[in-house]
Amino acid sequence: MAVNVEIGGRFPKSIALPEARPWSLRPINREAFKGEEVVLRLMGAEDQDRLLQFARNLPEDDLLFLRMDITDPAVVSDWARNVVEGRTVTILAELKGAVIGYASVHMDPVRWTRRIGEIRINLAPSYRSSGIGRQLTNEIVSAAQTLELRTLVAQMTTDQQNARAVFERLGFRIEAFLAKWVEDRKGQFHDILLMAYRFPTPEPGNRPYGGSRPSN
Repeated sequence: MAVNVEIGGRFPKSIALPEARPWSLRPINREAFKGEEVVLRLMGAEDQDRLLQFARNLPEDDLLFLRMDITDPAVVSDWARNVVEGRTVTILAELKGAVIGYASVHMDPVRWTRRIGEIRINLAPSYRSSGIGRQLTNEIVSAAQTLELRTLVAQMTTDQQNARAVFERLGFRIEAFLAKWVEDRKGQFHDILLMAYRFPTPEPGNRPYGGSRPSN
């Protein structure tokens, strides 16, 4: 796998499953996973079936806004190929061997966008508002800092207020409001926010684009 050495050295790592909150974790999960740890690790080509299972368990509404159809084996196969070839870095969150979320930074080899990375994050509904999504976001932004990127971008619908708050805490700022920019599977149009984070310009002798690492 063509993985940046510094990124590879950070994983796998375990994080404690946050104590369940009535509004975030369903009762069945609170009992089943009490005391368990979530494992964060890098995705490999062998994870395609796990990702497909994760995607196929997502509610239909969640699938409406995904940039790619991750329930399609061919799409996930292309994703895995990009990971192996170093065009994408994906961190998986696993619980008892099952994928419950991921965070990715996708890079485009086209010359004029080669130093721009796009972040995409998804988490199973039962684990939202638990802190796991915030941890995944921190980890993927920190990983992206080793890739000599100039800018990170994230896109979200205007009603995704929690996602916007997480990215703003990390230093992302709104760059554009795109009215009726995306069409979901049901043919409905939605407004999009484009947020961006620009790494500090490196001083002579410093590691390129090695800005301060976001806090956890």
